[in-house]
Amino acid sequence: MDDAPPSRPAAVIFDAYGTLLDVHAAMARHAARLGPRWREVSAAWRQKQLEYTWVRSLTGPAHHEDFFLCTRDALDYVLARYGIADAALREDLLLAYRRLDAYPEVPTVLLALRGAGVPAAILSNGAPRMLDEACEAAGIADLLDAVLNVEEVGVFKPDPRVYRLATRHFGAPPEMMAFVSANPWDTQAALANGFRAVRVNRGGEPDEYGLRDAGVPELRDLAPLPALLHLGTT
Repeated sequence: MDDAPPSRPAAVIFDAYGTLLDVHAAMARHAARLGPRWREVSAAWRQKQLEYTWVRSLTGPAHHEDFFLCTRDALDYVLARYGIADAALREDLLLAYRRLDAYPEVPTVLLALRGAGVPAAILSNGAPRMLDEACEAAGIADLLDAVLNVEEVGVFKPDPRVYRLATRHFGAPPEMMAFVSANPWDTQAALANGFRAVRVNRGGEPDEYGLRDAGVPELRDLAPLPALLHLGTT
């Protein structure tokens, strides 16, 4: 039996929102204005945002709208649900979502990949301008070799056409690339599409989709990723 470590990946593909970028940072910045339930409101915003992407994908191309519009519509629903009628706060939250913080370890990990000569890319539901602004604000734009987005195919994850954007861009089969996501449904889709999937489980949530039984590595944050991929130190 061959116990040799897997070869270094041809590229590492990251999900953006929730993996590199903290999706709860927008509401955290305005927690005092939102009140003590702001974490609950933020979680509801994230869940509704994802729901809107899935429903629009499943109901067909005529119902597609970009991720920022899904984010806006989800926020409007959640603010109404929680009885928050503050137009200025709404605008501030939408602006903050375009300028989310990166998780603390992200720049170091991206620098390690660059030092090892392994390209790093984002593959995201985000709209192009939205992603560009977020990466610049988070200080990681110059550490990425590509920022790929679903608008090229007009459908959201987990549609297989989205994952093929990475194989097309890098000219490598999926099994030669690592795909890293904090969203278990995204991790499962990447695995199903042939990638060497890695799940980031920052909150210590239960396993989903049988990822652990499938041998998918699970990290509490991104810091161990270079070692996991046998890239050595920089």
